[in-house]
Amino acid sequence: MRTPRQILEESTTIAVVGASRDPDKSAHAVPLQLLHHGWRVIPVNPYADRIWDQPCYARLADIPEPVDLVNVFRPADQTPAVVRDAIAIGAKAVWLQQGIASPLARQIAAEAGLDYVEDLCISVVRALERLSRRP
Repeated sequence: MRTPRQILEESTTIAVVGASRDPDKSAHAVPLQLLHHGWRVIPVNPYADRIWDQPCYARLADIPEPVDLVNVFRPADQTPAVVRDAIAIGAKAVWLQQGIASPLARQIAAEAGLDYVEDLCISVVRALERLSRRP
């Protein structure tokens, strides 16, 4: 299993399930930081057409390109379904944001061979490890 640093370092395209249009929410601000640092960030929210000036998709299955990492801003009880959807689209890893953990989601990811992170902020790891996809 890759470390959180390795997952982020080796990912190019990140789908954000539960991305928010509200700039005051972490589900908006955290992925925006990844976008500013050079990652391809794809918002997934069935109630929005665009977030961060990026096209927004209702479901992971609707994304028309490969996704390396699925970053999750949804309640823990919804995460097993998100992990199953991530497996279905061929994502290599799932990352549950700080405050979100699910033994069932972890088990599903492990059985499918996906790298899995939970209860950890992706933006904090990016900052602490000084990671960027910009040249």
